[in-house]
Amino acid sequence: MQTNVACLAFHISRRFLNIPSRSLATSAPKVASTFSERLAVGPSLDDFVADNVDLDESGPSKVTLGNTSQPRLPSHLKTKIPTGQSYTNIKKDLRGLGLHTVCEEARCPNIGDCWGGGKKAATATIMLMGDTCTRGCRFCSVKTSRTPPPLDPHEPENTAEAISRWGLGYIVLTSVDRDDLADGGAAHFASTIAKIKHKAPSILVEALTGDFQGDLSCVERVAKSGLDVYAHNVETVEALTPFVRDRRAKFHQSLAVLAHAKKSGVKITKTSIMLGVGETEEQVTDTLKALRANSVDVVTFGQYMRPTKKHMKVSRYVEPSEFEMWKKRAEDMGFAYVASGPLVRSSYKAGEYFIENMLRNGSNDKGALKTASLLSADAGQADRPAGSVKE
Repeated sequence: MQTNVACLAFHISRRFLNIPSRSLATSAPKVASTFSERLAVGPSLDDFVADNVDLDESGPSKVTLGNTSQPRLPSHLKTKIPTGQSYTNIKKDLRGLGLHTVCEEARCPNIGDCWGGGKKAATATIMLMGDTCTRGCRFCSVKTSRTPPPLDPHEPENTAEAISRWGLGYIVLTSVDRDDLADGGAAHFASTIAKIKHKAPSILVEALTGDFQGDLSCVERVAKSGLDVYAHNVETVEALTPFVRDRRAKFHQSLAVLAHAKKSGVKITKTSIMLGVGETEEQVTDTLKALRANSVDVVTFGQYMRPTKKHMKVSRYVEPSEFEMWKKRAEDMGFAYVASGPLVRSSYKAGEYFIENMLRNGSNDKGALKTASLLSADAGQADRPAGSVKE
């Protein structure tokens, strides 16, 4: 009986191994058998040791990685890893009080430069109303959701407490867009500014707000809360707005926000434009004209840098000389101050030195502004950490 079973198993196994092409015998990749054949007839280890092998050099000489069609990051856009005691202290305070900054959420390249300055030079842009935005702009890395978490009622007090500890002369407040709230968070914004002014009356406050879906009463509420500078970014030229910003953001709606802030009594209004997203020279010039027509005082130009592969691609990397050209052109058009450079962002500290001087001295004549600009440049050089990138 055992002999019959053994014979049967032997015949079955032989038949199984000789099954035609649709069997498990052919399930192994053909490449494997080809490789085995080449290995069998190829040189042995002894041949390699004896250096008797003629290598085929017809193949590629190097491995090509990544997408070579994308422009490479120029050296003037590369920054150092952030370090320093001031950087560490600010980060510790923010974590301890559960606060967010746009510096981290938007992956700003200047975080080490701004957070690492001296006591009067360090700057952090506090991001109010959480870290989740109801909009999804194609250039921005901040998290998005239709239903973000509710507002933290302690945030205004915690923000004021953190800022009073740092002893800064100038602070920037911004926020995510909160289209889920009836007032877009205007009351929360205004409350935060009021508490900061109560705890640190001498500090200058810049508020970088969203468009509140065009509700100018919300703009007015923030504008009259005690702030010193009202900022709202148009981000790009009118023609590219639908492709760069969230569909709910409108170019003329942004102009209306800036104009109404000025009408509400704000001394300085400010905006920012990204370059390198596909704009033309004529379009940028038209944008500057529209901003001046709406009494905008300060404009900044910076290079768009793609935060992740999920975001829109960089159209081109703009040369520093072109940023200088836009700085001069904007100044000639009547802007009180222009910050323009590859690494400049809307709340970058170089502009804050200058604006602080304007606000404290209460002067708008060109001579005083030029002097303040030179002083701010000197201060910026003195407070820059060694090895940091200069705009």
